[in-house]
Amino acid sequence: MSDLFIRAACMDWDGVRKDSYLWNIPAVAGVDRVDFEKPVTCFVGENGSGKSTLLEAMAVSYGFNPEGGTRNYSFSTFDSHSELNQHMRLVKGPKKARWGYFLRAESFYNVATAEDEYSRGPGGVPQNLHKKSHGESFLVTAQNNFRPGGVYLLDEPEAALSPQRQLTLLREIYVCARAGAQFFLVTHSPILLGIPDAAILSFDDGPIHPVSYEDTDSYQITSLFLSDRKRILHSLLEE
Repeated sequence: MSDLFIRAACMDWDGVRKDSYLWNIPAVAGVDRVDFEKPVTCFVGENGSGKSTLLEAMAVSYGFNPEGGTRNYSFSTFDSHSELNQHMRLVKGPKKARWGYFLRAESFYNVATAEDEYSRGPGGVPQNLHKKSHGESFLVTAQNNFRPGGVYLLDEPEAALSPQRQLTLLREIYVCARAGAQFFLVTHSPILLGIPDAAILSFDDGPIHPVSYEDTDSYQITSLFLSDRKRILHSLLEE
């Protein structure tokens, strides 16, 4: 734990507006502190459970642009992030990260556009992300930015990736984390959730809490479907 760049996220709820939608997110509302103990932490839970809200607040608190990119990115297409970052304090380790990236599936198109614009400057190397497929540009961005000694926050990185490419991303994350990087992932992917020794925090069934890989809905539902596809489809479609 001493090598982690972000050890915890602390929230001061006294400053959050009483009419804020944040109070309507059971997993997050009123939670004062979330501790992190592993180089890779995955956030899991149903849609709308608060995973991305927490990750986004952490990213902005750490100095990243709300729409994604490195900490050097400064642009705004649509201001959609919550106020949670204004009431959050990150507990940091003694070492300072040398690099980092905030990757959001939701706003990646905007980041790709900004990347192309920034790369036209002196010393820039154009990545031509818009000339690649969505999945290719996603993976290239990750591979070009993952470095040892960095902090990476990834919001549904599997969104554009085939199962094979998810395995590629899993390896990239695992190797980089072993070399001293720290990762936070919001994911529904049973493949990415399988990263060895990752901590998994569930946003379902009350406040944020640890859960095992086998107890995640992503694993259980996928496993059930693959092992008994015909019965599941019959039950689902014939009702």
